[in-house]
Amino acid sequence: MIRRAGAVLVSSVVVAVVLLVIGLAASQYAAVAVVGALVVLVVGLTVYEPVALPVLAMPALTVVDRVGGESFNLTVSDVALFAATWAAVFLAPRPFSRAMRSMLWLCAVYQVATLFTVLVHPYRQNTVEWVHAGFLIAGALLVGWAVGAAGRARVGLTLFMVPCLVIAGLACAAALQQLAAGALTPVYLDWPWGMHKNLIGPLLASAALLAYARPEWVGWPKWFAVTSFWLCTLGALAAQSRQALVGLGVGLLVVALRPDPDRRRSRLVFLAVIPVMAFVASRVRDDFTGTNEFNSSFVRLTWYEQALDVWRIDPVFGVGLRWWVAGRTEYEFQPPNVELEVLSSVGLLGLTAFLVMIVGGIVVAWRVPARFGTLAVAVLLARFVQSQFDQFWVSVLVSVPYLVVGVCLGAEQYARSREEARRGRGADGTDELRSVVEMLEAERRNVVAGRTRALSGFTA
Repeated sequence: MIRRAGAVLVSSVVVAVVLLVIGLAASQYAAVAVVGALVVLVVGLTVYEPVALPVLAMPALTVVDRVGGESFNLTVSDVALFAATWAAVFLAPRPFSRAMRSMLWLCAVYQVATLFTVLVHPYRQNTVEWVHAGFLIAGALLVGWAVGAAGRARVGLTLFMVPCLVIAGLACAAALQQLAAGALTPVYLDWPWGMHKNLIGPLLASAALLAYARPEWVGWPKWFAVTSFWLCTLGALAAQSRQALVGLGVGLLVVALRPDPDRRRSRLVFLAVIPVMAFVASRVRDDFTGTNEFNSSFVRLTWYEQALDVWRIDPVFGVGLRWWVAGRTEYEFQPPNVELEVLSSVGLLGLTAFLVMIVGGIVVAWRVPARFGTLAVAVLLARFVQSQFDQFWVSVLVSVPYLVVGVCLGAEQYARSREEARRGRGADGTDELRSVVEMLEAERRNVVAGRTRALSGFTA
């Protein structure tokens, strides 16, 4: 009741503000009126379903198209995550589970440690990225929690999977066109928005893991999950993102090897993982044995050395977040390795906190019951493995794994609350039935006692 009253109050305030803004701006900007109408619609839905915005934001969290100008250069995913996070903060089910609290504390450890870098090296990109990183992890966890804990995991994850399937289909179609032209090259998408192969691959790898795990609580039919898994896997193959394929292979092994109380998983997935790993190894070998000194493998070695040079400028606190776009050094590249990226940005202190957050998160997810925790472990571990060979702090590629983790933890809490409610009522309503039987028995005894008293009085 209190939650519903809070939703109505927040919604009323937001509607009033939005209507005022629309009234002032609609006469000059038609797009403002359209956006405002959508906002009012979402707010109206929130009155009936407090987590409407987090659920509806799920597909938008895959969109990497940029919005705004130079001063407001964010992805659609960032904007959707920002809005959905605040809705989750105020309207998501409470209390948090122990696992969810642990995840948020681990995020807080990293944020506090990196705050020293923000204070030591005060510049705009450093401060903005510090806030951004908090939303990518803690915000994604909260949004996922809101969806799962409200019992909307199936709807939310389906809405997330649909755009992934579209991207996978477009990647496969582009790969077929390139093969028909005799080119065995990685896929880069230009429509509906530009996507790099190293963005397509990890995103589809996370979607493939979700489809392969197919937790019972998601409620997907087998045909949908199997189709989604193979389409997303083929899309990742078409992108030829080697780090994504390695991460996917590791995640599949986790899901396949950890016992699941709801279903037995086929070990045939190993037959698919082995050739994929062989393909990746052969491509890397070709890079190092070839004559092209500027291929991705050789360039990475150079970047590793230069990232260490940057770290030596300030070993404890680093030179600042997103130093490669802020002109802080002579170099302008984002290190393609997570440890070097974090080390050069926030130093030894930040790297220690980062490893605590990642390793601690995997441990927390592993301790969650397998039907909920296995998928969370797989997506976190897959992302960490991917980032050994490429950049880590890329908006969608960070938020999506933590979004899935949040849904898993929320779904576990939802299942636990339903089980506790069921036990309170009694399995299959036996408590209510027992109460009725006891009431009828008491009534029968009263009737018998009354007849006995009447008979005694008559004989007397």
